Amino acid sequence: MGSTSTRGGTPPYLAPYFAAKSAMDALAVSYAAELARFNIETTIVVPGSFTSGTDHFVTGGHPSDLTVVPAYEERYAGMMDQVSQRLAALAPADADVSQVADAIVRVVGTEHGKRPFRVHIDPVDDGSETVSVVADHIRSEFLSRIGLDDLLAPHAAR
Repeated sequence: MGSTSTRGGTPPYLAPYFAAKSAMDALAVSYAAELARFNIETTIVVPGSFTSGTDHFVTGGHPSDLTVVPAYEERYAGMMDQVSQRLAALAPADADVSQVADAIVRVVGTEHGKRPFRVHIDPVDDGSETVSVVADHIRSEFLSRIGLDDLLAPHAAR
């Protein structure tokens, strides 16, 4: 499970979350290559912001050190509420967090060897999918240039 925050829009106050998701994405990309020769296929599922059906913005973006709150409120009063409201306004009316589960079911049900490397479910289209297409293309080209293009897809041992 990834997040569009690894390559898409990243509002303030959630840096530790974004950093952790970026690290997990890098790990998943590396594992995909390492597992290919074991004929194990992986897919990175990349949800975007769902502002209903989840407590994502309710539980994120709040400091544990409350002594810093006044300084932040002076400069960024209401920032998290603003971000949450604007993301909700961007999301289509039919955006439902269950779309992530539906995407996982589709990936699992896809024939081995035909699963996508990465699947985005992003109702607000924060740009992550566009950046991922470029990054994944560069990864493929690089592995090919260094003679490791067999790591781009699962296969039985030779």
